[in-house]
Amino acid sequence: MICLGIESTAHTFGIGIVNEKCKILANEKISYVKKDSVGIHPREAADFHYKNAKKVIQNALEKADVSWKEIDLVAFSQGPGLGNCLRVGAVTARTLSLIHNKPLVGVNHCIAHIEIGRKLTKAKDPITCYASGANTQIIGLEQGRYRVFGETIDIGIGNFLDVFGREIHLGFPAGPKMDEMYFTGKKFIELPYTVKGMDLAFSGLLTAGKQKIKKENEKDLVYSLMHTAFSMLTEVSE
Repeated sequence: MICLGIESTAHTFGIGIVNEKCKILANEKISYVKKDSVGIHPREAADFHYKNAKKVIQNALEKADVSWKEIDLVAFSQGPGLGNCLRVGAVTARTLSLIHNKPLVGVNHCIAHIEIGRKLTKAKDPITCYASGANTQIIGLEQGRYRVFGETIDIGIGNFLDVFGREIHLGFPAGPKMDEMYFTGKKFIELPYTVKGMDLAFSGLLTAGKQKIKKENEKDLVYSLMHTAFSMLTEVSE
């Protein structure tokens, strides 16, 4: 069996082609990122996906060296994600399904991330720290279904990093630049550490970080913010 999957949850439009053994035959993608951008504009990102979808699909088929006759089903990210972007992926998937008479499967974006990790690591019953832009959750399998054991009670860690990165003019996405700054920071600054049972919160940490921008060295501040945030994640994961 060969599946063609469509990803369009945010700024990236991607086409993956895999077989029943989870061998990746193709993983083609293109991302909407504007220079000096401070985030994702959903409508512009959706327009970008629409204009590039055909090219990415063709590139994936060529990379995998398969034809539509060999594709057995079409899958697509059904959510969560940005509505405008998700619609492009859904319409593309439905169109391909109808044209080529292939079964159509909607996939939960979060569960797909976890399942890919399970397949690649061969883990049978993992506890997963699922951290993305809008989501930060501790998830595990219970009686064959995924259960959220703990999560952020305000913003996701990805949003936390991007918002702070915007405050210090790093652009979008801020994460890679903050990673570099983390390793050059020398002084640890005390900041709010908010863990409640298996839940955690980042808005207080973000506010405190903003208040210290003009008072502290930026590299030290990024080092301290990231150290605190990921220590919180480590605690709830354990």
